[in-house]
Amino acid sequence: MTAAANGKTGTSDTTPTTRRHLSMSTPEAPVVAVLGTGTIGFPVARNLAAKGFSVRAWNRTASKAQELTEHGVVVADSPAEAVRGTDVVVTVLKDGPVVSDTIKAAEPGLREGVVWVQLSTVGEDVGSLAAFAADRGLVFVDAPVQGTRQPAENGQLVVMAAGPQDVRPTVQPLFDAIGKRTLWVGDDGASGAASRLKLVLNTWVIALTHGVGESLALAKGLGVDPAHFVDVVTGGPMDNGYFQLKSAAVLNEDFTPSFTVDNAEKDARLVLDAAERAGVRMDSTAAGHARFARASAQGHGGQDMAAGYFASFTD
Repeated sequence: MTAAANGKTGTSDTTPTTRRHLSMSTPEAPVVAVLGTGTIGFPVARNLAAKGFSVRAWNRTASKAQELTEHGVVVADSPAEAVRGTDVVVTVLKDGPVVSDTIKAAEPGLREGVVWVQLSTVGEDVGSLAAFAADRGLVFVDAPVQGTRQPAENGQLVVMAAGPQDVRPTVQPLFDAIGKRTLWVGDDGASGAASRLKLVLNTWVIALTHGVGESLALAKGLGVDPAHFVDVVTGGPMDNGYFQLKSAAVLNEDFTPSFTVDNAEKDARLVLDAAERAGVRMDSTAAGHARFARASAQGHGGQDMAAGYFASFTD
């Protein structure tokens, strides 16, 4: 893999657009606005501040952002206030419609040439978001992340990014502050290449989650000691860190969310929507989506996605 492909270096070419957004502050430490400070957005904002960036943040539920002030982050009352005078705007929100509403609310504070880094999982809504950016003279970087609460807390997310070569020197230091690795998959954020890759990865996550949950549910139903199941898998070719985390969550009945059932249901729906347009049948993902929806209806929507386990039971 080349240096450019692994995201550690960028080109030295400076276009007029690059000059506009770098002239607002030093290239080493652009002023950053983080819109959305939930499970992922909060540690993203905190980790950026810890690495020396000047960070402003906004969240729809203001109380969820206030603790960031202890980490040197300026908390704004509105999206427009948060982005005013910034070089880079980072959106970390639930889905495409919420991202769209928020960036439109931020529009009065946006300046031409500002870099918009879109970290949320938005599926094929990426096209309309990129169109908005183009109409307003923003530089759009499609950059969904792989990872949940703990990787975000530890700055160990994997960033999948698509954006112009000339903007990479500006955004790569941000990605290095929040992630362990950046994979550049395209030169045009509007192509949706990164968001499509994220849908593929989410398909695997959904399969793994329900594989663990249904196996443990069957063990309970058959009177099999679930610890024996975990013991057989551990250390073998079917073992992995995700299996260990989610099986432990079920066995310990600890569903503290690192990624909620409701968010998983949303991601499964995005996968299915994209697959339908592509003419690809996704039978397992469709079943997984139904399981997440059923678990949510049972009252587990705010719990960790491992709580999809409960969809196997009627009581």
